[in-house]
Amino acid sequence: MSSNGVYIKRFDKLSSEDVGEVGGKNASLGEMLGKLKDRGVRVPQGFATTADAYREYIEFNDIRDKLTEHLDEIAGDSSKLAKKGKAIRGFFRRGEFPDKYAAALREAYRELSDLYNEDEVDVAVRSSATAEDLPSASFAGQQETFLNVSGLDDLLEACKQCYASLFTDRAISYRQEKGFDHMKVALSIGVQKMVRSDKSGAGVMFTIDTETGFKDVVVINAAWGLGENVVQGTVNPDEYIVFKPLMEKNNIVPIIGKKIGDKARKMIYARGGSQTTRNVDTRKKERNRIVLNDDEILQLSKWAVVIEEHYKKPMDIEWAKDGIDNNLYIVQARPETVHSQKEPATMKTYRLTEEGEEILTGLSIGEAISSGKASVLDDPSDIDEFEDGSILVTDRTDPDWVPIMKRAAGIITDYGGRTSHAAIVSRELGVPAIVGSGDATDQIEDGQEITLSCAEGDEGVVYQGILKYETKDIDLKNIPETQCKIKVNVASPAASFRWWRLPTDGIGLARMEFIINNVIKIHPMALVRCDDLEDNEARKQIRRMTSMYEDKTEYFVDHLSRGIAKIAAPHYPNPVLVRMSDFKTNEYAELIGGKEFESEESNPMLGFRGAARYYSEEYREAFNLECKAIKKVREKLGFDNIDIMIPFCRTLDEADKVLDALADNGVGRGHGGLSVFVMAEIPSNIILAEEFAARFDGFSIGSNDLTQLVLGIDRDSTKLADLFDERDEAVKTVIGDLIKTARANNTDVGICGQAPSDYPEFAEFLVRSGIDSISLNPDSVIDAKFMIAELESKIESK
Repeated sequence: MSSNGVYIKRFDKLSSEDVGEVGGKNASLGEMLGKLKDRGVRVPQGFATTADAYREYIEFNDIRDKLTEHLDEIAGDSSKLAKKGKAIRGFFRRGEFPDKYAAALREAYRELSDLYNEDEVDVAVRSSATAEDLPSASFAGQQETFLNVSGLDDLLEACKQCYASLFTDRAISYRQEKGFDHMKVALSIGVQKMVRSDKSGAGVMFTIDTETGFKDVVVINAAWGLGENVVQGTVNPDEYIVFKPLMEKNNIVPIIGKKIGDKARKMIYARGGSQTTRNVDTRKKERNRIVLNDDEILQLSKWAVVIEEHYKKPMDIEWAKDGIDNNLYIVQARPETVHSQKEPATMKTYRLTEEGEEILTGLSIGEAISSGKASVLDDPSDIDEFEDGSILVTDRTDPDWVPIMKRAAGIITDYGGRTSHAAIVSRELGVPAIVGSGDATDQIEDGQEITLSCAEGDEGVVYQGILKYETKDIDLKNIPETQCKIKVNVASPAASFRWWRLPTDGIGLARMEFIINNVIKIHPMALVRCDDLEDNEARKQIRRMTSMYEDKTEYFVDHLSRGIAKIAAPHYPNPVLVRMSDFKTNEYAELIGGKEFESEESNPMLGFRGAARYYSEEYREAFNLECKAIKKVREKLGFDNIDIMIPFCRTLDEADKVLDALADNGVGRGHGGLSVFVMAEIPSNIILAEEFAARFDGFSIGSNDLTQLVLGIDRDSTKLADLFDERDEAVKTVIGDLIKTARANNTDVGICGQAPSDYPEFAEFLVRSGIDSISLNPDSVIDAKFMIAELESKIESK
């Protein structure tokens, strides 16, 4: 008999103090049922077998001595792992349950069935090792899970299989590597009412950004059917990102990321035969449809925060939606094991220093760059073909791949999301990976030299050949404060989270056109006039890309607003200055459908760009969409720290027309606290600075265009490159005049550009002139902080 006579414990009788008895997973389920039910967190009922019950099973079947003998042989000779591991698993599978243990299982299963008014309730049977889910280690996927188990006989068989899975080859190897004593690790079995997500969807969520450690977001992955496909990485799921600090605000929906995965297959119940589940192809409509609506995304996110607050640490959570009762449920929760263990005082950045031919893209895991020969493998048994330091390319990974993954310089998979096995293990190993590429195993040849870059944001890129790159270690300790505000320039929503730990005063330049070019990709007027397009191919492409939107212009508004929100999130509540679009005609023409709306210009740099577009008949409808996106990101997504900036505003009359257009769209100066800045990049902005100051809340000096126009130099001319210099006395004179006028009129003035970082003497000139803020590229911020702090100290001491 078990030492304390207890074989079974109901989930609702468990708490986090019972880890030693029922393991981390089961104790966590009990903790949530007991402590978080009143806060709305919904967890299916169930029960757990105890560690004592596991030990009694070993004693009853005379397994202990044989187990110790086989494990000692493996420890002495790892080549015996496969043979001895198989024998150990056989001991457990051929065993029998002691009568009292079997009776306890029977009674617990009957009570669970009665609770759900079923004769034989369908359950999930999961293992929960007593050393599992500790903060310093993840046993993810090492023991088996059995879904849609129904009936006592099948339950008993599944329990035996769970016991056997404690000694899979990978589990034995992992415990040896981590120094866990095999005989001190016991196994509890969790038996939980199935959530009928086979008729809906399921997935995984983290209370932290899994790539950067940014703590203010919940990241949710979702796919149709049972959640195992998301966990195992056999599908490319939807991904939703929710900004935590704004979740409790009334009428705010802070979903800042929403990416639709192809969800090519789904796992459903199997009927008849030995298999309890099966995978089927999803229908085309399902692939193009989002799994969760906004209310459900927010509900899960709120639960995630409740769970995180309760455990006081970042969490990795599995969820499921029941397709019968339409309720959401939490089915597992465990500590996040990568970023929560990292030292926050330093960060390392990577940057490619040469361009290369792009082969494919996928989701980036980590932020590093790696290069080497590709090793395209179909099965982990091909380990002998793998060369250390190669880049592993395969369709997906599971725990059997770990020995190869440990030897890889990088990992690329066809399938999987950020919560897949390949992603989780790559993070733990510190190896860059690209998952969900779609067809890497077809596009990349074995032995091909490639470069894998995860340093460009949430989209990872594989390039042809070995490209050069550089790394930089950034020390975040003891950063000095400065009177001059130090801000950052950001263009890519995908890369925005990388810099969340930088001590900045906000964003001085967020470039809208990057989102339009790289995310939206369609000319806004082509969305307004899609049905009238003469280019049939462009029209087909637009209809395909906007298939989820009844109103095609909402595609533009939706993607632009979320892109801006994602840029702003790491800096909230500090101010974020978004520049309205500033494409030139030749750049606009390259967007899908763009050629029908753009005429050729001999000098686009001085042509139809910036403010001139916003009130024009040719572009005003598109500008209205930009304004709708600003209104949405501020009022619906909740980022009221966002202000806007008008580029290339030539005259006062033009300024008045633009301000009227903004007001007509509900984003006028002062509306809801909105500030409107103007770029100071044309001599007229300086000459009439006092008049511009009366119309705008601030100036942002665009030193590139200003230098170009003051000196009469094409900034792209290689022949005149030696003459192009922001430090020229003429340029400094007009900048100094602007700062003086702005200060006299109590108008904010800043600069966005690299010159202050590249030229310390130029930075000193700006600081001495009294500039309010300097906005730089992120990798220059720390050096600039020290330099400007020293300058300010010198100025004060004189």
